[in-house]
Amino acid sequence: MPLLHFHLIEGRSDAEIKTLLDAAHAAMLEAFQVPAGDRYQIVSEHKPLRMIVEDTGLDIPRTRDVVLVQMFSRPRGDEKNALFYRLLVERLQQACGIAPSDVMISVVENQDAHWSFGHGRAQFLTGELPGPAKPAAP
Repeated sequence: MPLLHFHLIEGRSDAEIKTLLDAAHAAMLEAFQVPAGDRYQIVSEHKPLRMIVEDTGLDIPRTRDVVLVQMFSRPRGDEKNALFYRLLVERLQQACGIAPSDVMISVVENQDAHWSFGHGRAQFLTGELPGPAKPAAP
């Protein structure tokens, strides 16, 4: 669990999208050490004029292959997020041929109470799923 939402310009084949999702999942597993079954991915495809991703003045070239990834997650920390950013662009370049300049990532952090995986329960709060490790008492 993080939930990854991919925004793509329409036109990729199902096989290309599967490869992209598999590469992203591998990067997430390595960066965050979550169980392999924690796979929550959504793909939204947009017409070219419905998705504009510019370079924020950083002189980052974008192509039709641009991928915007929104990650919804409990706090992971700056180092793990940075590791995920690096691994994601590496895996997408290796598996899909997507240039690192075509990958933009945004993280939206939330808390355990903001997740229900089904049955109308907040499984992190009920103890059905483990919460983050708590510091040991002094």
